[in-house]
Amino acid sequence: MIKERLAQVHKDIEAVCKRVGRNPKEIILVGATKYADAAKIKEAVAAGLAHIGENRVQDAGEKFAVLDQQHVRATRHMLGHLQTNKAKTAVEIFDLVQSVDSSRLALEIEKHAASLNKMANILVEVNTSGEAQKFGARPEDVLALIDDISHCPHVRLSGLMTMAPYTRDQKVIRKCFRDLRELFDAVEDDFATHPRVAMKYLSMGMSDDYAVAIEEGSNMVRIGRAIFKES
Repeated sequence: MIKERLAQVHKDIEAVCKRVGRNPKEIILVGATKYADAAKIKEAVAAGLAHIGENRVQDAGEKFAVLDQQHVRATRHMLGHLQTNKAKTAVEIFDLVQSVDSSRLALEIEKHAASLNKMANILVEVNTSGEAQKFGARPEDVLALIDDISHCPHVRLSGLMTMAPYTRDQKVIRKCFRDLRELFDAVEDDFATHPRVAMKYLSMGMSDDYAVAIEEGSNMVRIGRAIFKES
């Protein structure tokens, strides 16, 4: 069933892109594997899923170990809130950390990336909804945060990420995505010549709202339930 669900998500993405005049090949689909075990992830990767994302470092470590033993390879994203004491492991096991929301965390990532002699790829998470319970930098703090990150020689900033609030109000959801896109453009302008700041990925949209996100410019969506949900 995962193969069929994945195909349906791709079909839906293509339909949205056709409606708004975008190329569906521009959209990176990240399978959010929070509720999927290694067997389901393997099935999804075999069906063509090239990117997977986990919410917790510990869960990722356990699942990735199984996937490595079975030679299952996909680009691995950290999606959930990252505590500074887990930064070392995150740098070791993830290809892209999407949830950097403070200078303190960025400096921890820099420290561990330097010790491993590798470049850590990150996105800055922005709390565009203003919800107190959500993680993410405040929009008004993002440019200063990125300036701090730009001085980390082992960190490459590749874009921005946000989560819309859980609401049926499409106007509220759309505004959150539109605000991030405008911030994305501002960062692109301000850091256009910086060698380690490149606005490649606008990560927004999940199972309930990815169509709106794509309409507002997202080129990376994080889909879990629509791919891995039980029938």
